[in-house]
Amino acid sequence: MRLDDLRPSDNVDDRRGGFGGPGMAIGGGGLGLVAVVVISLLFGVDPSRLLNGGDPGAPLQRTGESGPRADNPSFQFARRVIGSAEDVWQPLLRANGRVFAPATLTVYDYETPTGCGEGQSAAGPFYCPTDRRIYLDLSFFNELAERFGAPGEFAQAYVIAHEYGHHIQNLTGVFEEHDDRGTGADSDSVRRELQADCYAGVWAYHANAQFRILQDGDVESGLRAASAVGDDTLQKETRGYAVPDSFTHGSSEQRVRWFKRGLADGDMNQCDTFSADAL
Repeated sequence: MRLDDLRPSDNVDDRRGGFGGPGMAIGGGGLGLVAVVVISLLFGVDPSRLLNGGDPGAPLQRTGESGPRADNPSFQFARRVIGSAEDVWQPLLRANGRVFAPATLTVYDYETPTGCGEGQSAAGPFYCPTDRRIYLDLSFFNELAERFGAPGEFAQAYVIAHEYGHHIQNLTGVFEEHDDRGTGADSDSVRRELQADCYAGVWAYHANAQFRILQDGDVESGLRAASAVGDDTLQKETRGYAVPDSFTHGSSEQRVRWFKRGLADGDMNQCDTFSADAL
């Protein structure tokens, strides 16, 4: 995957190492002097980083750390994917008569408070519509490669783009019109997830048209990721068989098909899973 022309987003909240919390931007702007001193003492953060702002895209380092975190490259990669999603979706929504507002990428270790309750890395990446944030423990990228057999940057980008697809649904009213409490192969839960897969394909189409991100094998990598997280595949892995009545995300075949549909021509209007007779 070619990243050279992708702009890293500043809409990022870096909570790795236990630092940060809801509403706290990584640059620390707007904090009072007393708050800065207290936070610095509690978390071992260089107070000059908070007072002076620093690079809003650079992860905060704790004083006493021996060096940069091993997952910093993944962090910077995720920032670039988020930046490209912002650049893709803003004009697309405008063309469809919608107002775009960016999501915030929140990276964390193990668990973190969210507008949707306590977030845990065991749940994988997720989007919270209440606070309009995408939550990601970067260690999931290792699991994506090792457990799900979907290595490569484009597989990781697909996961982020899928969660950004949920943000687009939130902006366009899908979350209000269709809840995700039901289960089953034809449920609104599955239709919401498949639409987010389609939107991930829409992002890939336009990001490639604008920034030439795709290289040999990238699409195949994304398709492997979509297939690996299908309900039937995951259920067979854990229990040995699939139970369609309990599906919440769609089968592997469905997830691949809708991702490819969005990727085919980048038309978000082709992603209306709620009107589709057959998924």
